[in-house]
Amino acid sequence: MDKINQFISGALPFTEWPMFILLICGGLFLLVYSKFVPFRFFRHAIAITAGKYDKKGGEGDVSSFQALSAAVAATVGLGNISGVAIAIHDGGPGVVFWIWMTALLGMGIKFYSGSLAVMFRGKDAQGNPQGGPMYYITQGLGPKAKPLAIFFAVCGLFGFLGVFTANQFTETFMSVVEPQSTLYNMDALSWQWTIGIVLAVITSFVIFGGLTKIAKVASAIVPFMVLVYLIAVIVVMLMNASEVFPALKMIVTEAWNFDTVVTGGFWGLVIIGVRRAMFSNEAGLGSAPMYHGQSKTDNPIKEGLVAMLGPFIDTILVCTFTAVVIILSGAYTEDQSGIVMTLTAFERTLFGYGDDLLMVIVTAFALSTLFTYSYYGVKCLSFLTNSKIGKYYNHYFVLMIVFAAVASLELVKNLIDLSYALMVIPNMIAVLLLAPKVNAKAKEYFKRLKHGEA
Repeated sequence: MDKINQFISGALPFTEWPMFILLICGGLFLLVYSKFVPFRFFRHAIAITAGKYDKKGGEGDVSSFQALSAAVAATVGLGNISGVAIAIHDGGPGVVFWIWMTALLGMGIKFYSGSLAVMFRGKDAQGNPQGGPMYYITQGLGPKAKPLAIFFAVCGLFGFLGVFTANQFTETFMSVVEPQSTLYNMDALSWQWTIGIVLAVITSFVIFGGLTKIAKVASAIVPFMVLVYLIAVIVVMLMNASEVFPALKMIVTEAWNFDTVVTGGFWGLVIIGVRRAMFSNEAGLGSAPMYHGQSKTDNPIKEGLVAMLGPFIDTILVCTFTAVVIILSGAYTEDQSGIVMTLTAFERTLFGYGDDLLMVIVTAFALSTLFTYSYYGVKCLSFLTNSKIGKYYNHYFVLMIVFAAVASLELVKNLIDLSYALMVIPNMIAVLLLAPKVNAKAKEYFKRLKHGEA
């Protein structure tokens, strides 16, 4: 494992700058090019998600709300609870500011990628509609661009493994329940294997049921657990109301700390923020379009507007609340990282029982994330082979859950960072090149909306 980790660590620096340029510069371009659609039509996007503009006859397998829930299920989870703690550990409170900035740009990116997912839908061998980067690359850019789609799908076979979620869930369980004690006379490693196997079995019951079952479970779990999490955080903030503004102020001031001790200085701090924001909301990654491409909608722009809500929910809201609790508790000043830091913060700020509550929330988030990630991997393998072979990805996915339970956080984090950085490259190239087609559709849609015809 150490040799694998060393190899991945060595490859990361060569992928960070292309990812950084495409996400930040590309995101800025798309935001301006869209004439700030994500902010001008935010309320309209909420109305679409609520079903106000639903029409019968849309092609697809799930509703826009279910597609958003499934996509958010993969992002609102341990990336927001544990990923933020890792970011603060690696770069200090100021890194949260750069997470915010990346999320705002991510709203623009997801508007375009969500629209493209419906605009260039493909069909599998059974004739079912399929959407995602592989399809808008090959159909939108043409056959010559197929190597880009293949590259994305190959990277997705590794990037869409639930290794980070399984790893951090195991660490959460170990931290809260303290199984390494004399309970059943099992040592810590035995407990890690046991947790991994149980998690794999539970995940199997859902993921082998296909997209419809995953979407139904995600749309039932995610909204409720996000609400519970937000209520818990709001209680903490109300009890420490006088400290909330100083915590937010610290985030902003530390973001511009040019004397930071982070490796790489100020730009190192920014890159950590971009990395963790991408892991949090997956903007530019190309994962969410796979779900949004399956939605029952009569217009691609509608789905693009729904998709852009993802970064706002999981990063602007959930990540910020998590960061504030961590700062208020003082847990960020200690030598802790990942879920352990967040657990410490909640235990201190919620009457000593916050870590138990977080354990319940993390369990729901971990499962929903695993359910949705498996579907991404199935689509990647299906594209590379066919839909019958693609289903076997779930077997590989389940085995990797067990592996992740006993792997180190450093190995898991580096594997995900490398895979994500590589996947951004083909996806963002396609989104930027196809942006004019989205703008043409958007102009037509907003004209109809203005006349009450949407």
